[in-house]
Amino acid sequence: MIGCDCAVCRSTDPRDRRSRPSILIEVAAAPEAAQASPVATGVRSILVDTSTDLRAQALTHGLRRVDAILFTHSHADHIFGLDEVRRFNVLQRAAIPLFADGPTLDDLRRTFSYIFTPPVAVGGGIPQLVPFCVAGPFSLAGVEVTPVPVWHGRRPILGFRLGRFAYLTDCSAIPDASWPLLDGVDVLIVDALRHRRHPTHFNVDEALGVVARLAPRQAYFTHICHDLPHAATCAALPPGVELAYDGLLLSV
Repeated sequence: MIGCDCAVCRSTDPRDRRSRPSILIEVAAAPEAAQASPVATGVRSILVDTSTDLRAQALTHGLRRVDAILFTHSHADHIFGLDEVRRFNVLQRAAIPLFADGPTLDDLRRTFSYIFTPPVAVGGGIPQLVPFCVAGPFSLAGVEVTPVPVWHGRRPILGFRLGRFAYLTDCSAIPDASWPLLDGVDVLIVDALRHRRHPTHFNVDEALGVVARLAPRQAYFTHICHDLPHAATCAALPPGVELAYDGLLLSV
């Protein structure tokens, strides 16, 4: 936190050094991908949100390929790294498909008008993107991606489920119609901002309530503020529940 001298902000534990939330999903090639839509063919690395810290995250973790981008919503911390994907256009010599709901696509087109309605005289590189509006489940790399509507305060946004894995960042409530979409989830990543209640995010107790209802084998809390020291918080959580941290690698 800028200008903060709390114990977590001064911590030497690398798991207390938190950049903006985002995940990369690497999918092994599947034979059926070749029979799917042209968008799905050849997808290997799926990026969820282009965080403000994308450049630093990509350099830190050796990210060299992005075959598709999923957006949960259009708040600044989840989209302001979008310009950085032009490097992947160069490396891959191809445009990158992105998937979002209608309101998020509208916000992206407005915020990044130079990308989606570029000027006639172009100066400098511009990301090459192919937008698709998410209206239901779709396939990437032979894996079905199921959008999971959740509430982020008063705003409806998306989480995503792939197989038995689900990612629900920036949520404060799960509507009744979305719970069945999460049945049988084995690994869950869910928002848990802090211990105190917050109007647009789950707190730790609320996130634990989600875990108790879904009963995944393993759950990780994300979108963590500096109120939660990693080691002490994990020690107080029930078995099978941990705080996520930058660089965490999961096999699902």
